[in-house]
Amino acid sequence: MYRFLLSRQWVILTLVALVLMPTMIELGFWQFHRHERRVAQNSLIADNLRAEPVPVEELTSVGHTVPRADYWRRVTATGTFDTAHEVVVRRRTSADDRVGMHVLTPLVLRDGRTVVVNRGWVPAAADQKAFPDVPPAPKGEVTVTGRLKADETTGASGIKDLRGLPDRQVMLINSGQQAELIGREVLGGYVEQTAPAPAGAGPEQIAEPDHDSIGAHMAYAVQWWLFTAGVPVGWVILVRREKRDREAAARTDDGSGTPEPAPAAAV
Repeated sequence: MYRFLLSRQWVILTLVALVLMPTMIELGFWQFHRHERRVAQNSLIADNLRAEPVPVEELTSVGHTVPRADYWRRVTATGTFDTAHEVVVRRRTSADDRVGMHVLTPLVLRDGRTVVVNRGWVPAAADQKAFPDVPPAPKGEVTVTGRLKADETTGASGIKDLRGLPDRQVMLINSGQQAELIGREVLGGYVEQTAPAPAGAGPEQIAEPDHDSIGAHMAYAVQWWLFTAGVPVGWVILVRREKRDREAAARTDDGSGTPEPAPAAAV
């Protein structure tokens, strides 16, 4: 009755179904794990943004790699801005998606070490090779509050070619690169300034990272698992339909499926 399942067509169809099921299960778990990572990331951001700020020297040092657990930690740094070594970072967007630049100004701490401070976003100059109009940093000693971030790298950013840039322009925010440019010891990572707020038309401060949205990864996971459940159901429906069609064809071939002629009318 089900010998047709041994035909080449049905063997291939069954094998495809058997391959699809574990593949879709794995895709569902992949989306589920992405959902879990996003939830954990949001929780980390929220906790670090709520924490009381600590001196930046407590969380990083020269050559230090900022761990993920310290991303977005609120820190303070007291020192004097070194505007002579100020640079801008190309291809950065504002909160409303305008393309411009971030302003990096070294802050020389009381002990002589330096921390890189991202003072915010400014529009790019009309000529991309020209240094943009950057509002001046505060003079004298200042205490900056901000979010601690890890150094950007070519691998994480996808930016490969860092050569041939105009003077005082960079593509990455990297403490090692800045240490070479200014010739001083620089703490690992950098600080996104949140206070004090810039006076007048100062750089536009960088918005808090999104820690409310969790995306649609969980919905995608459920969707893949529903597709998985649909494969055997669809396979059974096709088998039953094939069996029914073959039985109908068999009845027609042996005449059992031919309707009897109507009786002749009485003369």
